Amino acid sequence: MDKTYQPQAIESEWYKTWEEKGYFKPQGGEQPYCIMIPPPNVTGNLHMGHGFNNAVMDAMVRYHRMQGDDTLWQMGTDHAGIATQMVVERQLAAENINRHDLGREKFLERVWQWKEESGGNITRQLRRLGSSLDWSRERFTMDDGLSDAVKEAFVRLYDDGLIYRGKRLVNWDPKLHTAISDVEVENHDEKGHLWHLRYPLADGATTSEGKNYLVVATTRPETMLGDTAVAVHPEDERYQALVGKEILLPLVGRRIPIVADEYVEREFGTGCVKITPAHDFNDYEVGKRHNMALINVLDHSAHILAQAQVFHIDGSLRDDLDTRLPEAYAGLDRYVARKQIVADLDAQELLDKIDDHALKVPRGDRSGVVIEPWLTDQWYVSTKPLAEPAIKAVEDGDIQFVPKQYENMYFSWMRDIQDWCISRQLWWGHRIPAWYDDSGKVYVGRDEAEVRAKHNLGETVNLKQDDDVLDTWFSSGLWTFSTLGWPEQTEFLKKFHPTDLLVTGFDIIFFWVARMIMMTMHLVKDENGQGQIPFKTVYVHGLVRDAQGQKMSKSKGNVLDPLDIIDGIDLENLVAKRTKGLMRPKDAPKIEKQTRKEFPAGIEAYGTDALRMTFCSLASTGRDIKFDMGRVEGYRNFCNKMWNATRFVLQNTEAEDCGQDGSDNYELSLADRWIIGRQQQAEANMREALNTYRLDLATQAFYEFFWNEYCDWYLELSKPVLWDENASAEQKRGTRRTLIRVLETSLRMAHPLIPFITEEIWQRIKTLAGQSGETIMLAPYPESDQRLVDAEAIADIEWLKGVIVGVRNIRGEMNIAPGKAIPLYMQQGNSEDQARLEANRVFLQKLANLESITWLNSGDEAPLAATALVGKLEILVPMAGLIDVDAEKARLNKELERLHKEKGRIAGKLGNANFVDKAPAAVVDKEKAKLADYTSSIEALSEQLKAIEAIAD
Repeated sequence: MDKTYQPQAIESEWYKTWEEKGYFKPQGGEQPYCIMIPPPNVTGNLHMGHGFNNAVMDAMVRYHRMQGDDTLWQMGTDHAGIATQMVVERQLAAENINRHDLGREKFLERVWQWKEESGGNITRQLRRLGSSLDWSRERFTMDDGLSDAVKEAFVRLYDDGLIYRGKRLVNWDPKLHTAISDVEVENHDEKGHLWHLRYPLADGATTSEGKNYLVVATTRPETMLGDTAVAVHPEDERYQALVGKEILLPLVGRRIPIVADEYVEREFGTGCVKITPAHDFNDYEVGKRHNMALINVLDHSAHILAQAQVFHIDGSLRDDLDTRLPEAYAGLDRYVARKQIVADLDAQELLDKIDDHALKVPRGDRSGVVIEPWLTDQWYVSTKPLAEPAIKAVEDGDIQFVPKQYENMYFSWMRDIQDWCISRQLWWGHRIPAWYDDSGKVYVGRDEAEVRAKHNLGETVNLKQDDDVLDTWFSSGLWTFSTLGWPEQTEFLKKFHPTDLLVTGFDIIFFWVARMIMMTMHLVKDENGQGQIPFKTVYVHGLVRDAQGQKMSKSKGNVLDPLDIIDGIDLENLVAKRTKGLMRPKDAPKIEKQTRKEFPAGIEAYGTDALRMTFCSLASTGRDIKFDMGRVEGYRNFCNKMWNATRFVLQNTEAEDCGQDGSDNYELSLADRWIIGRQQQAEANMREALNTYRLDLATQAFYEFFWNEYCDWYLELSKPVLWDENASAEQKRGTRRTLIRVLETSLRMAHPLIPFITEEIWQRIKTLAGQSGETIMLAPYPESDQRLVDAEAIADIEWLKGVIVGVRNIRGEMNIAPGKAIPLYMQQGNSEDQARLEANRVFLQKLANLESITWLNSGDEAPLAATALVGKLEILVPMAGLIDVDAEKARLNKELERLHKEKGRIAGKLGNANFVDKAPAAVVDKEKAKLADYTSSIEALSEQLKAIEAIAD
């Protein structure tokens, strides 16, 4: 083996081998096990969230594959309607054309061309993570099979009365000219204003204070053109007498009522709220309660209309109101109109005041523009009938959430569910399978031919297909079964559905998880005609944050790219990457400075296994993940430790008899029996952790066993046998057998977590360990045999470790060189301690570098010595002759002088009332902790000094 572990030299080659040999495909076991990948956007690039959830999924898939399950990890990507359309539109803009110049058909040809040429970046990156996906079954949400499934689902839901078209408020992107979902809206904390406007009371009415107007406050003055009421709280005594009276809407002159509604907060502002049902989601609900008109004053680009569009609350056209708007605002952008409206109100002395105001501003995650609640015709799924069985499936335990508390989030959303807007005003996506005749009547079918046949429409009837496409969440809601061939009853669908596990973030429990459950249970039936669940377990993970717990974002300059951690990146390229394409270019210098401080030498190449093990170690279910580069370095060191341990094992086992022939002509030492037993316990712990999705505990169990016990102790304990000329052939064979077998088993234990290094080492040692097979991926996962747990051997070795650690601690405290052989005395022990000493005297002398070991019986005089305890047993290292007393006293006195000085400085700071009162509590606590540390260190060194002085006396 090479002297150092170089992950770059093996990872890509092993992945290529695995994929080419078809190891990722189902292998034909009796028990199916299936995970569907949350389909990443085809436009996407790998981010830390992908890195984390792929590490979790791959660990579970590899674990079940090694258990002999027929394992399918279904690969696929999402067509990402808005994102993909924007990418191609930007390309067209660079050619000085737009999609309308091309027309729909030619534009879609360009999108497919882009997809074929550039849409596979994310899949290449997933391979770099070691994700053992079945690439032979890769699906795309716009491929022919999934497109057929989408049309089938739409038609069935429509025929069942669960899809309808209606006019309602949606999140509208005025730049992209489409409705978007809540998950595509980002709420930004921004500074704005609160305009306090005077609304004149009609018919000479006055307030209890004698004023002839009410003051309402708004952050969006331009929407006042569409006001239909002013609301007050029904119990607000200031305005009770005015309920039912009317306001003269400024600038428009329309009379609008004063209504009472509990939505109003009496304590906020003046207690009067303008109600604009066509431009605010909360106002829309108020409007429904009071049967108000819907007055839309904006066009699709958020410009003011010349004439308002007025509808009944059910969305039907209303023609009994004056729809004219002031000509001065017609065609103005909403923000230009805002300035003009405020100026006009001020000129009419109707502007009471303007306050600065911090507010949440909803912006489109793709366009960056402020989203408008806008009234428009859209297609909807009626969700309440679908929600009932989906709620029951979780209540009955058919679907389990891990951790369980996320069920509460699921229930709260599902029990207050609103109908789902599924249409988007885009060209890229699944076009809605609905056609209109010249009168506007709608017909739904799988294609135009089916529509004509179903409704007896002759060729003379003109039909035009709906221009809208379906929300991408609609097609991804069918993901678990459409990828397996539905609506055809394929063998894969029969075998692998319902799937076993879904791994996802908490932020899309409603947008994806809940919708998959609803859609699947309605559309997919079991042999008894009952709705099938899509998956049995939902593993919910948190967000991957930076080491300080902040959300990773480009604007903060704290984003990490998993591939940069795997492959490494120099500082200049890292700076360029983090400062490119910022929404606020002025942030670039700050981000550059921060990056140079955090990564002065760039990021080293750590390899995939180190990154995966880091992710797994952080996978404590449900919590947000604080990602620390120090952990990656630690796990890279762990991989190096595995590599070096293997080199040691091979040096002592290659070309040697390691008992591979299955005979029993070997003898196991105490250390052999101990490490074999400890491995059984570690195997049991890892299985329990993996079975309960606690990858953090699995990682911890393996780390502690392999590094702390196998490497730090067992390899050392094996040397006295391997290197002892007096050891028998059976003893040597037993130790060699244990060395190689425990290492080989450890590789299989760790393979789900760190696949590359375990495969590389396993291929080199499998024959020595008596194993066969092409790949560790298909080797059996270790199963604990509690009969091999030798409790006596474990207790004896723990005693031995305690003595050795005690001696090492004394060496460290007394500054005795590790290479200096020293005498050791023992006293106050029992007969069991004496027996253990005699059985392990050779081990002790070699591992602790002792020149002698003396047992002191009752009445024997003990030398002046440094002492450590192992239970009640005292171990003593005499000081005389081992150290330069004068030099050690001088060193200790110098260190004590420094510690007293530092302690005095901290004590002075904490004695300063100014500091204690004004400094943050965390800073004060930190200083108190320092003081306690200095005090403890002074006490310990003072005790050492007393011992040294006693020797001198």
